[in-house]
Amino acid sequence: MPNRTVFFVSDGTGITAETFGNAILNQFEANLHRVRLPFVDNVDKAHNTVRQINHAGVIDNKRPIVFLTLANSEVLQVIEENCQGLLMDMFSTFVHPLEKELDIKSNHRIGRFSDSSKSEQYQSRIEAINFSLEHDDGQSNRDLENSDVILVGVSRSGKTPTSLYLAMQYGLKASNYPLIPEDFERQDLPPALKTQRKKLFGLSIQPERLSEIRNERRPNSRYASLENCRYEVREAEAMMRRSGIRWLSTTTKSIEEISTTILQELRPERLKY
Repeated sequence: MPNRTVFFVSDGTGITAETFGNAILNQFEANLHRVRLPFVDNVDKAHNTVRQINHAGVIDNKRPIVFLTLANSEVLQVIEENCQGLLMDMFSTFVHPLEKELDIKSNHRIGRFSDSSKSEQYQSRIEAINFSLEHDDGQSNRDLENSDVILVGVSRSGKTPTSLYLAMQYGLKASNYPLIPEDFERQDLPPALKTQRKKLFGLSIQPERLSEIRNERRPNSRYASLENCRYEVREAEAMMRRSGIRWLSTTTKSIEEISTTILQELRPERLKY
């Protein structure tokens, strides 16, 4: 059982506090119970948050750890004065020193999703998500030239989740296209991809892992057999080498690692470096 509670408290979604907090906590072999408390945006909610945190400390008999991203000074004051946890305030740690260094007062905006209806960046990400869904698994060749990235690889090699991550996280129009037995027989890329080589990036996977994944979907099928998986992976990698397509194996990599490698290799024009 977890023996200490960690809270991620924010007047926004809490995603920033949780992402940053977990990145730090992952450095420790600790058994922790994690609790996200988003939208703590008024004094009443702040008092309720304090009660919940302090109660966890009594139950655990250990001081809770609290990661904060609070732009509202009144809410922050309530928590600072009453909370019995170890407070890790990211705004005071990072924003305040930057205000001094840049000699600019921060806007203390609540989260990256505030005023989303007026945010060009937010609307761009929504457009990218819709584009990526429309161009998932080779469903459509329409506007394929408007893709920022086109992922290719055998079925179940990680193309769809990576495409959606690139769209949601970076606002990139990421298409993905499956390489299928007909392509291997022709020993050539699908015709729709030939004019988009600069945007292509290949995903591969170890045949044994591919067989496991496919068996979860279609057990005991030819599609999932180890023999077929070995054939498809071998042919797909050979095709990518012949076509000069950069590629990597997704077998032991997270979506974040895959996406970062793709961005480093392709450097899409939509992103600023």
